[in-house]
Amino acid sequence: MASQIQERLTTDQDLLLMQEGTMLRKVRTKTWKKPRYFRLQNDGMTVWHARQADGIAKPTFSISDVETIRKGHDSELLRYLMEEFPLEQGFTIVFHGRRPNLDLVANSVEEAQMWMRGLQLLVDLVASMNSQEQLEQWVRDWFNQGDRNQDGRMNFQETQRLLLLMNVEMDEDYAYSLFQEADVSQSDTLEGEEFVQFYKALTKRTEVEELFTNFSSDGQKLTLLEFVDFLREEQKEKDHAADLALEFIDRYEPSENGRLLHVLSKDGFLSYLCSKDGSIFNQDYLPIYQDMTQPLNHYYINSSHNTYLLRNQLCGQSSVEGYIRALRRGCRCVEVDVWDGPDGEPIVYHGHTLTSRILFKDVVATLAQYAFQLSDYPLILSLENHCTWDQQRTLAKHLTEILGEQLLSTTLEELVVDKLPSPEQLRGKILVKGKKLSIIEDTEVEEEEEEGLEKDQDSDMDSDTFSVLNVQPERESQELPLGIKDKKKFYLNSRTILCPDLSALVVYMRTVPFFSFTHSKENYHIYDVSSFSETKAKHLIREAGNEFVQHNARQLCRVYPSALRTDSSNFKPQEFWNAGCQMVAMNMQTAGCAMDICDGFFRQNGGSGYVLKPEFLQDIQSSFNPQRPISLFKAKILLVQVISGQRLPKVDKTKENSVVDPLVKVEVFGIPEDTAKQETNYVENNGFNPYWGETFCFRVQVPELVMLRFVVKDYNWTSRNKFIGQYTLPWTCVKQGETVLRCLANISTLVLFLIQSFCPFPGYRHISLLTKDGTSLQPASIFVYICMQEDLEVDES
Repeated sequence: MASQIQERLTTDQDLLLMQEGTMLRKVRTKTWKKPRYFRLQNDGMTVWHARQADGIAKPTFSISDVETIRKGHDSELLRYLMEEFPLEQGFTIVFHGRRPNLDLVANSVEEAQMWMRGLQLLVDLVASMNSQEQLEQWVRDWFNQGDRNQDGRMNFQETQRLLLLMNVEMDEDYAYSLFQEADVSQSDTLEGEEFVQFYKALTKRTEVEELFTNFSSDGQKLTLLEFVDFLREEQKEKDHAADLALEFIDRYEPSENGRLLHVLSKDGFLSYLCSKDGSIFNQDYLPIYQDMTQPLNHYYINSSHNTYLLRNQLCGQSSVEGYIRALRRGCRCVEVDVWDGPDGEPIVYHGHTLTSRILFKDVVATLAQYAFQLSDYPLILSLENHCTWDQQRTLAKHLTEILGEQLLSTTLEELVVDKLPSPEQLRGKILVKGKKLSIIEDTEVEEEEEEGLEKDQDSDMDSDTFSVLNVQPERESQELPLGIKDKKKFYLNSRTILCPDLSALVVYMRTVPFFSFTHSKENYHIYDVSSFSETKAKHLIREAGNEFVQHNARQLCRVYPSALRTDSSNFKPQEFWNAGCQMVAMNMQTAGCAMDICDGFFRQNGGSGYVLKPEFLQDIQSSFNPQRPISLFKAKILLVQVISGQRLPKVDKTKENSVVDPLVKVEVFGIPEDTAKQETNYVENNGFNPYWGETFCFRVQVPELVMLRFVVKDYNWTSRNKFIGQYTLPWTCVKQGETVLRCLANISTLVLFLIQSFCPFPGYRHISLLTKDGTSLQPASIFVYICMQEDLEVDES
């Protein structure tokens, strides 16, 4: 059970010192800074801390939860305290997901470097583990937890406690029989390899063994030809099955002799099914696979709302960390609300609220550093400008000087004038979306005045905001700059007077107010962008769905959450994607189903933040209406059999004796008539290897717009079921086989009969579960059959 980590723990000087432990200062806020004794545990996977070296220690974090280690200079909080603590002695532990960073200050530069090197080494070792190594590490962790007295062996009492920790309630006699079978030394304890055998007995997969024996002539191995048959008949690999069989045997067969003979053992077969090649997500769609040379308005763009906020919209903290986290999630459109600040420096915060303030120049510096670390496709800076003339000049100065060549400040010479540039043409560039100077006809000015508009229609501060905050929107009170006589020539979406220096930085994304689809078609250009609150966008989809689709085929639009969502909750983006809305802005700091859909959708195409819209949403003459897509598409049938679950975590880890009662909910999101959900019964007291074996059938009219979400919950008859894990992905990215099924349009009981009697389920797939934050729950998974088929409607008679 040795590993690279275990080997390094005894040889690496940094790790040896970390196991001894050192006193570090833990910094939570500008005022909370307390010394704590931190020590790397002997497992090399967890760090504990105590108030002092001989104090009662408690776990701080697991190495598998850490994304990276940053230097003190890169910490917003430590930079604020630089006069108190030298930045060279500080460092930051950055976690996956939405967990707050951990800022620490060492007693010396050498000590800080020791922790940074050691932690980063462990993070890199964990990241480099293959699935088998991850599993071995997981088993090793369980052994260490079960071995209470740390003597390197486990008696039966310790084993019984471990079963509860592992989320399974097992008959004592059966558990003891497994214990005795594994105890080959007859010492009444389990050591190293004995525990491995005990674990294998616990994780015996009857459903997988049945599948294996269906194709194995001797029940012990799959020959090359037998494995080819499995890949063709069940996984629908078709023409590539022979090549893939050789490749998979070489990759997943643990026995060297088996690899030489081109055969696959039961362990190798299970390793394949649990691997990325057995995943539900088609691996061909993980890298960039789409055409990236289309105009920007042909793509969905991963977008963030009020990116600077870490919590709620009224009194939450503003931080550059919000931008870093959004960019790490693949975001390609960030929002900056900028206002006049002290000492001539513009500030960023949610106007008319109690949210904290940060400097605009710090935001720009953060974008310069992190904009293209995950994706080198263009980043859109949605600028909500509320500044006076002088501070607008400062905005322009910071954007120009800090971003340098990253900032797109002129049009592309080779660009055709009637098209927006493509993501490919704009690689490595930051585009400013905002107001731009223009001469507007008097009739248009009068039209807006008649509407009684008192705000910037591109701003998120709509009428809902002011009613919630019980304040009145500010009216324009600025005087014209010196030398400017004609105010109408500088009239824009609002009555703000715009500085030419800032206006010049808006190249392809000029924000304009929306009056009607006819007005936009007749008066606006390809580079004009309108923004809609979710309430307005929903109304337009209901009342004029096809016109909205055509509008979004011509130009970009942005949809943002209602100001009534003061808790930073989210709408489901699917409804707006259905109408071709490109920039559907999410409160990325808030976990939940809506962000699962967003993260799952943008996982494809290299995580670039750009996903090509279906062709029927790119056509300016499209007849598609997301509310009524009658007869435009051939419906398909989605068949899902939820078979089993593996190693599900506890909901409440503080209760040793609690064991989950898991159920699985399968959800389909798409156009209204495609949206549906079904769930299994719950399995009592078994989160370790529950079996469901339940089949669901969904009829889908527009599969190109469908998202699938698998959610595992802990059943609770006294309250709401509690979340365990989830996985969400687009229909188009599901690893699948294609067959044809004749069934009734109304999905009657006859359909289920046809499914169960005549239709094989191509595609045995494991679904690796994720947390609420979208981080891995490895090794938790569910095992499914999945199939998509054309629906050939037949007469019920």
